[in-house]
Amino acid sequence: MVVLLVYAAIFVVSMLVWGRIKRHRDRHDFTSLKTVTFGDESAIIPDRVASVISVVSVFLIWGAFTGSRIVPLHVPGPFIGEAGFSYTARDASGAEAQAPVRILVHAIGAKPAPPVVPEGTGFAKGDAAIVAAWRSVLIRPADNDGPGAQIVAIDGKPIAVDQKIAVSGGAVTLTAKGSLNFQAARGMQMEPIWLPSPEAVVARLIEIANNGFQNTSLWGHLGASLARVLAGFVLGSAVGIPLGYAMGLSGWFRGWFDPIVEFMRPVPPLALIPLVIIWFGIWETGKVVLLFLAALWIMVIAARSGVSGVKLSKIHAAYSLGASRAQIMRHVIIPNSLPDLFTGARVAMGVCWGTVVAAELVAAQKGAGMMIIAASKFQLTDIVVMGIILIGIIGYGIDIAMRMAERRLVPWKGRG
Repeated sequence: MVVLLVYAAIFVVSMLVWGRIKRHRDRHDFTSLKTVTFGDESAIIPDRVASVISVVSVFLIWGAFTGSRIVPLHVPGPFIGEAGFSYTARDASGAEAQAPVRILVHAIGAKPAPPVVPEGTGFAKGDAAIVAAWRSVLIRPADNDGPGAQIVAIDGKPIAVDQKIAVSGGAVTLTAKGSLNFQAARGMQMEPIWLPSPEAVVARLIEIANNGFQNTSLWGHLGASLARVLAGFVLGSAVGIPLGYAMGLSGWFRGWFDPIVEFMRPVPPLALIPLVIIWFGIWETGKVVLLFLAALWIMVIAARSGVSGVKLSKIHAAYSLGASRAQIMRHVIIPNSLPDLFTGARVAMGVCWGTVVAAELVAAQKGAGMMIIAASKFQLTDIVVMGIILIGIIGYGIDIAMRMAERRLVPWKGRG
């Protein structure tokens, strides 16, 4: 929640500041000459400054909440150092005694020497322990104070079972068996096992790029995933586009396949994994079939929508000029449906990339998804984050390439 609030604050402040700067700049382009821009999609051009600020903000927030050395500002981190408190114990006769407790909280991976055990008063003896940051340690005063002694106060504050009391460097909870559970103060930073710092992810990327992962190079993993996604997408397009055209041009095809398409469209590809494994096995065929199904219904709907969106006036004009059905299909319907097809292709590629991790869940020898899943079993979060980022970058690169191809191959999009 704190991360979302910080990101929202950066978004609002950046928008207000950059908007104020833009109002004082001269603008001379086609969009600036338009009298109506609100609601006109063609007037909405991505603000590259906003894109840069967005990416930088995500990186800075990531570094700030993971204690990154390459980020100047950090949120409060976990407590590291010597923590301590005192407890009051009462024996069976009602006599009370006090003893101090010293706890050394160290960074994860460090192996410091335990602190010196302090002395108590009366029958209460001091205790000492060491614990890693973000962790907790159980202290058993009864082992030193003798049987029958019960803890009644922490730092002079009365305590009951399961009650938590804040102390120097953390908090103490009294357990039902009379022990003290010390939880080191966590701060606001993420533990590396949950989210590693950016430099840890980069270091892991360099290591795997040089040495590979599970006997396969990094490029071998990425290439295997890309090949599966492209194979599934191409097969889905090869079947989906003609079927979508047929549904858009024939009432019989529309009536026959519409229930099937509308039934399968909301079914997530992940739900089909058991059936795909049973029918096609656990090797490459099953993975490609799953990605094929992920792309198929999207391409069918995109092609059908493209045909339905062709203006009737254009078809009438073609007929009036003596065009045949084949000529109308080639020169009117296909060109005017291409924008919808490219939009559907971009969505289908995104869904395929999102499904490739699940497709490689079973018996995959290589692939980005396999790398993520294998790393998660050993809690190698840096590899998991690295794989997610690489999948996102490749998917974004493919989307940009398809946008460029769309602008080049469909220059008439948005021009009627």
